[in-house]
Amino acid sequence: MASDSSPSNLGWTHDVFLSFRGEDTRYSFTDHLHNALVGKGIITFRDDKLKRGEKIAPELLNAIEKSRSSIVVFSKTYAHSRWCLDELAKIMECSRKYGQIVLPIFYHVDPSDVRKQTGRFWRKHSPGMKKIGRTRYKVGRRP
Repeated sequence: MASDSSPSNLGWTHDVFLSFRGEDTRYSFTDHLHNALVGKGIITFRDDKLKRGEKIAPELLNAIEKSRSSIVVFSKTYAHSRWCLDELAKIMECSRKYGQIVLPIFYHVDPSDVRKQTGRFWRKHSPGMKKIGRTRYKVGRRP
């Protein structure tokens, strides 16, 4: 990804935006993934500055828009976070509008629980679920 079609040549500032639940994977899987991507010369955005409970900064939403692709690490409590669900909504919007590539990783989570919004992955009254109400989150494959 980081060859002559580098992000800056196409208006992108990052090859990859990493979306993950910090308390689940920040210092384990996501850290290893980030280091491996950067080690291969892939320009990767990982937010390490926002503190728990803070709203998503406009800079973070801009980083999603300016990324060629996103890797979403679905972990056990990813859907329990309004912040993660807001990131996911923006990522899927960019996928639809701009053709951003979205690569899901299911880290100790059954992919069917994510797709069907069932099981331990989804909490009945999580902050994100209040936000979207009865609308089901649609995380599908691109055509």
